[in-house]
Amino acid sequence: MNHEIVQESIDTDALILKVATPEAGAISTFHGVVRDNSLGRKVQYLFYEAYPPMAIAEMVKIEEEAQGKWDIAQMAIVHRVGRLEIGEASVVIAVSSPHRLDAIEACHFTIDRLKQTVPVWKKEYWEGGEVWIENPQGSTIVRVQP
Repeated sequence: MNHEIVQESIDTDALILKVATPEAGAISTFHGVVRDNSLGRKVQYLFYEAYPPMAIAEMVKIEEEAQGKWDIAQMAIVHRVGRLEIGEASVVIAVSSPHRLDAIEACHFTIDRLKQTVPVWKKEYWEGGEVWIENPQGSTIVRVQP
């Protein structure tokens, strides 16, 4: 399967092999990586939750939408759930296409749409607290939990 929700580290090389095809002259990838800061706070780690059946169905819809806009050979999307440390990849997207511009633009579109529609929730843990981060329709809303 090219779209997955996983608990283990994402194998980027395996993802690239999944989308590589003889007609593809370009493979574009995006890595969403846990950073050490957010909202002016020092982040210790993140925790992701998802509803896998719906998340994967939404990933398929995103791929179908991207295929309607660009000449794509293959696409793969993997999102990780559970506890992630600073520097670990939370999401990796790989898109292959006959030409680089289509691969790059489809990859960019995919991460933006994923953040808008895929049911994956992120909780940030920082020194002294935690917060769920939501991203409905591309805007960030923060709910702080003591």
